[in-house]
Amino acid sequence: MPRLIYQPTVVPAAGDKPKRIEEYAGRVASGNEQVSVARMRAPTGWQEPGQRPEFMEITVVLDGMLRVEHEGGVLDVHSSQAVITEPGEWVRYSTPARGGAEYIAICLPAFSPETVHRDD
Repeated sequence: MPRLIYQPTVVPAAGDKPKRIEEYAGRVASGNEQVSVARMRAPTGWQEPGQRPEFMEITVVLDGMLRVEHEGGVLDVHSSQAVITEPGEWVRYSTPARGGAEYIAICLPAFSPETVHRDD
């Protein structure tokens, strides 16, 4: 039977400025360990620590620009674009452009603090 998600669950965010994470499905919001789906809103100048997660992440930018640093360089992902990172890849996300960014993150399996492996 289909389950209606009445509203997302706000979860704590990493980074040097406040970022809003609204999880619709995942370990926190729905108890699902197979996939997580969350909407992120990050302000201008936000940056989180680098990470080497155990999960695939599909990120769809809805508005603004999300910078994705990786071992081979830098990608600037703009509104209506997406980026896919594979498990084990080192990445760091930030929003250096004016206006920050709003984006959807889908993680397979679901995001967890234990499997993201953030830099110290």
